[in-house]
Amino acid sequence: MATVQLKNIKKVYPISEEQKKEKRKKTNLEITEEGVVAVQSFNLDIADKEFIVLVGPSGCGKSTTLRMVAGLEDISGGELVIDGKVVNDVAPKDRDIAMVFQSYALYPHMTVYENMAFSLKLRKVPKEEIDKKVREAAEILDITQYLNRKPKALSGGQRQRVAIGRAIVRAPKVMLMDEPLSNLDAKLRNEMRAEIIKLRNRIDATFIYVTHDQTEAMTLGDRIVIMKDGSVQQIGTPQEVFNHPANLFVAGFIGMPVMNFFDAQLEKEDGKYYVKLGKYTVELDADKQKRLKKLDIQSQPVTLGVRPEHTEVGSKGVEATVEVSEMMGSSIHLHANADGHDVIMIVPFNNDRNIYAMGDKIHFTFNGSVAHVFSKETGKNLEF
Repeated sequence: MATVQLKNIKKVYPISEEQKKEKRKKTNLEITEEGVVAVQSFNLDIADKEFIVLVGPSGCGKSTTLRMVAGLEDISGGELVIDGKVVNDVAPKDRDIAMVFQSYALYPHMTVYENMAFSLKLRKVPKEEIDKKVREAAEILDITQYLNRKPKALSGGQRQRVAIGRAIVRAPKVMLMDEPLSNLDAKLRNEMRAEIIKLRNRIDATFIYVTHDQTEAMTLGDRIVIMKDGSVQQIGTPQEVFNHPANLFVAGFIGMPVMNFFDAQLEKEDGKYYVKLGKYTVELDADKQKRLKKLDIQSQPVTLGVRPEHTEVGSKGVEATVEVSEMMGSSIHLHANADGHDVIMIVPFNNDRNIYAMGDKIHFTFNGSVAHVFSKETGKNLEF
């Protein structure tokens, strides 16, 4: 069993007064008298064998959080609890965790077998047991044929498998992965994502995975933790953060192509809520009505969010002018301008009958179940 709790975890990097002045010009991170706050008020309960993904742009604090769990960074505040035990001051080797790094970190002078066996040799594990564990891990990762090779003779994907194998031979309670696929090309990343999904079903470990790639986050995670500037923006399942983004940042970060945003008006009329975008008005669906009523949201200007896949091109609705048409195989991505707003629409490809050219006038609509309304002042989703 391996539960992990992060209770109000904080990381501060001390800096001089001169550095504080310089940093304030270059970063959105909070700067206090203590220094730069890289991670602030991080709270998360991770269940046994859960796969958690920390995702966000570069510099948001996700890798720093992972390194605090690993014991590679000191914790400035809060408590880290693994299986009910506070481990803030426990050495990394005594935390029963294993970490896979972005750079593989393999020993170049050792064979694949020796790399995978190294940590077990340090623990004085009997040779027979080492051999059994290494060969079992190699079989799981399909690298048995490479056991006698050295890392320089392997491809990037094969080296990453070895790095993962070196971690799993230890049978850790918690497996930490810091952007392990970022050095691979697109095809290999897709293959390795599938391998990691298979792997988590074959070993008894809790996973904490860091990435800047939202596709990885959506496909791998049981739950996703979205971070920005050292703060948690939202925690939820992939479907929750996709369907119910907590704020504008989450809405714009999760989903590809990115969500469309418009200046619009939320109207409350006769107890019902409508969104008005120019001359186009749509009634929000029953679930959204219920949530907005519960919070007693009043009529106000809003930022309206609609995902490209939720738009429909037709003869009525909001007028737009096509600027770019991208053929994506089974669909067309239309980049258009609607009253000064850039809009992306995804249109199913239909036997050359819906080919669009630059300058074409089109209309698009969306229904009330896919319209997200965000506060102009705070950027928060008004439903929550």
